[in-house]
Amino acid sequence: MAGTFTTRTINMATGATETMHDLTNACSAFLREAAHGRNGLLNVFTPHATSGLAVIETGAGSDDDLLAALRGILPADDRWRDRHGSPGHGSGHVLPALVPPHATLPVVDGELELGTSQSVVLVTTERDSPERQVRLSFLG
Repeated sequence: MAGTFTTRTINMATGATETMHDLTNACSAFLREAAHGRNGLLNVFTPHATSGLAVIETGAGSDDDLLAALRGILPADDRWRDRHGSPGHGSGHVLPALVPPHATLPVVDGELELGTSQSVVLVTTERDSPERQVRLSFLG
């Protein structure tokens, strides 16, 4: 049986502060419609120069720890060569080198195969663009 490819873009309001948005439920809902119980791969991609995707525990403090670590590594000040936008905007353009704009995850029997306490999250430290897109693609 030949594999299938299904894709969808979701729009997200991220606001004007650094944030993490849990995409796990959106990924699972997409797979219920697209995978039909099949095995395959889910690719999650954000087409933004200042956002990334992470697989991380949420709700127990790790999400806040990641944002704090990024603040320490990528402070929002005027040290960056890319200075358009608000102060510190250039740090957001370095973010995808540390938190990549993509993740490819296994799908088993139509369901996202994550470990205990793992979630798929969109990470953004940029304050100038309050909306983001995320593309979900299933190959199975």
